[in-house]
Amino acid sequence: MDTNDQAEAQIRAVLRDYGRLNVDVDSLDVSADLYQSGMTSHASVNVMLALEGAFDVEFPDHMLKRNVFNSIQSIRSALDELITT
Repeated sequence: MDTNDQAEAQIRAVLRDYGRLNVDVDSLDVSADLYQSGMTSHASVNVMLALEGAFDVEFPDHMLKRNVFNSIQSIRSALDELITT
């Protein structure tokens, strides 16, 4: 498993534990809308906090937007930006 696969697996694990999705996280396409899949704004805060712990990052204020947590792909892009800076 390469680093990209590991990161996606970790994101999916966080979503499984904190996202309160009404669909199977493992069956979601990376571009699927997580809010349409059942994630509430409250759950997105829990997801954000869990991601910060899992990846040892802190989301800056300018990233605290719905579109950052809208999909696995958007979360991954944000994490890539935080990890490489």
